[in-house]
Amino acid sequence: MTDVVIIGGGPGGYEAALVARQLGGQVTLVERRGLGGSAVLTDVVPSKTLIAAAEVMTRIRNAEEVGLRLGAGDQPLADAVTVDLGKVNARIRKLAEAQSADIAERLVGDEIRIINGTGRLDGPQRVIATTADGEEAITADIVLLATGAHPRELDTARPDGERIFTWTQIYDLDEVPEHLIIVGSGVTGAEFASAYQALGVQVTLVSSRHQVLPGQDDDAARVIQQVFEDSGMTVINGARAIAAERRGDGVVVRLADGREVVGSHCLMAVGAIPNTSGLGLEDAGIELSSSGHIVVDRVSRTTARGVYAAGDCTGVNALASVAAMQGRIAMWHSLGDSVAPLDLRTVSANVFTSPEIAVVGCSQADIDTGVVRGLSMMLPLRGNARAKMQALKDGFVKIFCLPTTGIIVGGVVVAPSASELIHPLSLAVRNKLTVDQLAETFTVYPSLTGSLAEAARRLHGHSSEQVITY
Repeated sequence: MTDVVIIGGGPGGYEAALVARQLGGQVTLVERRGLGGSAVLTDVVPSKTLIAAAEVMTRIRNAEEVGLRLGAGDQPLADAVTVDLGKVNARIRKLAEAQSADIAERLVGDEIRIINGTGRLDGPQRVIATTADGEEAITADIVLLATGAHPRELDTARPDGERIFTWTQIYDLDEVPEHLIIVGSGVTGAEFASAYQALGVQVTLVSSRHQVLPGQDDDAARVIQQVFEDSGMTVINGARAIAAERRGDGVVVRLADGREVVGSHCLMAVGAIPNTSGLGLEDAGIELSSSGHIVVDRVSRTTARGVYAAGDCTGVNALASVAAMQGRIAMWHSLGDSVAPLDLRTVSANVFTSPEIAVVGCSQADIDTGVVRGLSMMLPLRGNARAKMQALKDGFVKIFCLPTTGIIVGGVVVAPSASELIHPLSLAVRNKLTVDQLAETFTVYPSLTGSLAEAARRLHGHSSEQVITY
């Protein structure tokens, strides 16, 4: 029997525990907060539940475009709907707790030992678990570190959980903010900005870059920026926030150029820091990057024999799906099962703004800079019959393929439910399908997926010239 000890119960940790048990390991999992970790309790599940409420409001506001009104009068349907943020957030917390409980039940059912406490290494094959009852030393043949990350805080903008928040604290709000200032226009900042704007909050988004979502496809980010501004959101680009402080019943955010932004509340979304301190990593011979992340290879091995790592603490890709796969790969590799190294080229990711942005494989930047010699085809959704029926105006599909062979190597979808629409492209990238194979596959008419097939058809017959159609 192989003894496996996992520190951290997020997606990387609990998915690894299930695989290790399936392969016959004796598994102990140490988790200090609750099963599911930050992804379930304070990050992915809560934020996407908030966004689900915002999506309903967005559909209500768009109801008039398809001819729906309240009763027999002239009152727009949206004017009759109000947001009870206390109930929204109570539902968010309840769902997160239920999801955590479901995970715990699954692990216990698989006879995985769960220790409620913190863990640290005492050498590469020994874990010290600290609980309310004291310390316990556990000998391990295999150790997996899946300790996650926490919100980065500025010394000049300390969150107080009342007016200045991190994304882990904002679900304690009981009343809709009058004016929410969001600092940071990456994925987290943009998602919260989109959600709160849809819920009727006055939002100001402070971005240090030339436009929102600087790490995303440039065309997609441009669409989201335009949607934000058209919805009435104030977006301040090229502005670096240096401080946030309470002033009376409000908050003042100071920018590096001397300007001040005044609001009722502030959400700081300025990145995350890996939870790697105090784990005894250096003494165990585990290499850390300059950013404090655990260095791992493509099968999740650290530089210490028998010690693996997965998830946000590695800095490989801050996605729950990637964390889970890293954890599974670690167990498959360490316990002698067949395993393929992690391939980030096949990872699909989504930004849950309205509309959503979904991506897979190589990027437009890869094509433009010659990293990948390929072709690209972009097709706006405004010509799609289903999009017209649903009064959708913003969004597009984009496909990247190799010249001559037509093998699909990447794609971008900007649309409602892009997280669902990206799957055909993910299958194509993973299985090296060609644009002709995608184009010849039946799609439902009318459907948004029809635009994927149409974009693929337009790439048929091109051999070497880059193609971009708007």
